[in-house]
Amino acid sequence: MKTQILGIGHALPPKVLTNNELEKMVDTTEEWIIERTGIRERRIADNNTATSDLSYQASLMALERSGISAEEIDLIIVGTLTPDMLLPSTACFVQDKLGAINAAAFDVAAGCTGFVYALTTAKKFLQSPQYKYALVIGGEVLSCVTDYADRNTCVLFGDGAGAVVLGKGSGDSGIINTYLGADGSGAKHLYVPAGGSRMPASLQTVNDRMHFMRMNGNEIFRFATRITLEISNKLLEMAGLDYKDVDIFIPHQSNLRIIKTAMKRMKIPEEKTLINIRDFGNMSAACIPVGLSLAEQEGRLNPGDLVLMVAFGGGLTYGGALVRWGRD
Repeated sequence: MKTQILGIGHALPPKVLTNNELEKMVDTTEEWIIERTGIRERRIADNNTATSDLSYQASLMALERSGISAEEIDLIIVGTLTPDMLLPSTACFVQDKLGAINAAAFDVAAGCTGFVYALTTAKKFLQSPQYKYALVIGGEVLSCVTDYADRNTCVLFGDGAGAVVLGKGSGDSGIINTYLGADGSGAKHLYVPAGGSRMPASLQTVNDRMHFMRMNGNEIFRFATRITLEISNKLLEMAGLDYKDVDIFIPHQSNLRIIKTAMKRMKIPEEKTLINIRDFGNMSAACIPVGLSLAEQEGRLNPGDLVLMVAFGGGLTYGGALVRWGRD
């Protein structure tokens, strides 16, 4: 039995934040942002939109495309670093909004690798006869943890959500394998200092802007360019396949230079690579499912295509998935 993607959807806020607008907020220029990141604009949620709202919208699209009803879903997993609140899980809010009354629900906190971690977890659940359908979501409202006074990070991040409905199939299509990893020694390179049990919220932490992301960009760049190749090699070796077999490469959209370095090392041409960082920035756990949904919408995914997905993020975490596109 293969775990197959039965339906996919995405949701993006309507508000666009351009580089020209950021020039008025911090000491930066559009030329510098494009040269260093490849990003031209990103989507930003309004003050009334939380991660569960975008996740719900993406889930509705995924359910409609799958032909599966919310009541048939047995499991909901949300990968996110920006939950609606610490308690309860964002997945529980999504469950309630959908009316998925028969679904267990929980979140996975693995930074930008959250969707791949959640996908892998759901795949394991579906190997049990107890679970038939799962809804896996990568959703983020990163604007709520982005410091718009820090020019090194505020240019990078955007908001969005993507969702997939998973089910069981007996054909060749489906998830071939996944691979997960972590290096906790690198946690200091990408983190939000306050708001947890280590440093609870206080007047001091708010005044010191400690509820926003902090990042060592140089270390993350070095890690990302190395680990993207390692994950890809591992996934293809496990499947007995080669880079020439890949029909579409969907990397984490963190930095255009990282993506192009990976393409060069793997000898995957740009026409086989999904790149949407120019329009949406880094949406963390939402990058890969949003990319998948847009690729399908644009007609870039065909039955039988081999899809290689790779992500990395805070933790430091990393992971990937190899999928034969299609369903029975």
